[in-house]
Amino acid sequence: QVQLVESGGGLVHPGGSLRVSCAASESYSKFYHMGWYRQAPGKQRELVATMTRGGSIEYSDSVKGRFTISRDNAKNTVYLQMNNLKPEDTAVYYCNALLRYADSETDYWGQGTQVTVSS
Repeated sequence: QVQLVESGGGLVHPGGSLRVSCAASESYSKFYHMGWYRQAPGKQRELVATMTRGGSIEYSDSVKGRFTISRDNAKNTVYLQMNNLKPEDTAVYYCNALLRYADSETDYWGQGTQVTVSS
């Protein structure tokens, strides 16, 4: 069973920075992509950023230019560096890893880590 262990998050003032990490129990190369989603109270879970095994990156428009996803291949860990944080970035951030087969796919999720942006 794939396990995703998140760390980081917390409370930060607007304009501040945080980094969250996600360590996978299996090699990053096993997954089509790894990345981050978030869910704010009363809202649907949304994509933040993903990185494919080949290194292609996708960001949501709302975080482009402020957030950076990166990966340490040796540690099978992905990071999300969040700069210039805004109150609307407040959410539970979930690590995601996608296994893609020829005719199906499976999502794995971390337990979530709270990010709160508030003065």
